Amino acid sequence: MKIYTKKGDTGNTSLFGGQQVSKSSARINSYGTVDELNSILGVASSYKTSPETKEMLDIVQAQLFVLGADLATPESTNARISRISEAEIEYLEKQIDKMEEQLPPLKNFILPGGSQAGAVLHSARTVCRRAERLTVDCNNEEKISGLTIKYLNRLSDFLFVLARFENHKAGIVETPWIPTR
Repeated sequence: MKIYTKKGDTGNTSLFGGQQVSKSSARINSYGTVDELNSILGVASSYKTSPETKEMLDIVQAQLFVLGADLATPESTNARISRISEAEIEYLEKQIDKMEEQLPPLKNFILPGGSQAGAVLHSARTVCRRAERLTVDCNNEEKISGLTIKYLNRLSDFLFVLARFENHKAGIVETPWIPTR
């Protein structure tokens, strides 16, 4: 299989099921940002992390491929793909609860940063929020699964807690944000 097809040279691309859309469409922006997020999680995973973090990142990266396929496939198509389900959302919630049991409670906002992996996970959270906003925009234009939005919302919470967890495991103390005025 060749990596280039030349089919997208005019600024259009195909969704799963064959529908042609502009590469600047809300749907493409949505799943393109999910792809960007997945790449950032790959960067986070490339740093020295706790074994628990590495395992969770591997699972979430696989889930993001499912999410990308879900977003790239109109509900009206006959294409048979896996879609995001409540099971993936429940996984995130379960992991958040397990990590929070090991973390000190938050008393202030914290500055993003910490270890290399922790800092990248904070960055990933902001890309996840952008993916969520773009997915909401897409849903405003055409019907997509509401679970995609719910998953992204929960994933951003998960990434925030995972950044804190990874910094905690690395022995790095969080820097509270203290307003100067």
